[in-house]
Amino acid sequence: MIFKRCVLILALLFSCQTVSHVSAQEPTQAPVTAPGEHRKTSEPYAGDLSIFDSPGRDERLQINRVMDILGITPGKTVADIGAGSGWFTVRAARRVGEGGTVYAVDINPEAIRYVDARARREKLRSVKTILGRADDPLLPAGAVDAVLLLKTYHEVAEPVALLRNLRAALRSGAKVGIIDRNGNGEDHGVGRDVVLHEATQAGYRLLEQYDFVKGDRMDYFLVLIPEQ
Repeated sequence: MIFKRCVLILALLFSCQTVSHVSAQEPTQAPVTAPGEHRKTSEPYAGDLSIFDSPGRDERLQINRVMDILGITPGKTVADIGAGSGWFTVRAARRVGEGGTVYAVDINPEAIRYVDARARREKLRSVKTILGRADDPLLPAGAVDAVLLLKTYHEVAEPVALLRNLRAALRSGAKVGIIDRNGNGEDHGVGRDVVLHEATQAGYRLLEQYDFVKGDRMDYFLVLIPEQ
């Protein structure tokens, strides 16, 4: 009887040691990072801003058609996020006229100074510049009818946060346009599927998509609206 009890005790001790050993060998699960929050991005352009005003760019990007799709008409309020040289800003400003407003948003102080000087030189009183943040365009609440991120989304360090913070600035019926090229995030492009995934995370849905910009089928044009 005593012998049987000893055997039973030894068996239980061995079993406990085995379970303890197996538990110690199980890998600790790494914290899950939300998809899209910290993906690779391209280094923001910091060179000569006049490079964006290359001849024929209007025709290559079919920018008037883009503005038609986004509903940019006289009196509207537009946000150009990642304004750079103000290439799109000035075209949108001519569309909306003096009764409208175009917010030129950039995180580069030099770009803001450049656009300010350009707007004064071209007598575009509807242009207002905003020095934004990587995660927030700092636009006024409920003010914007249309937004365009033109070849700049791949540089946004916090894309989901930026899109979430943008929502507060949008009026009812506002459209958000993103024009970019397919890429891996680091090569001045980002896949359209990645953009759509991040937009969904931020509370948007796809309204329309086009591939007419530039005609090489590498570029795409997405039109988003916030989910209700």
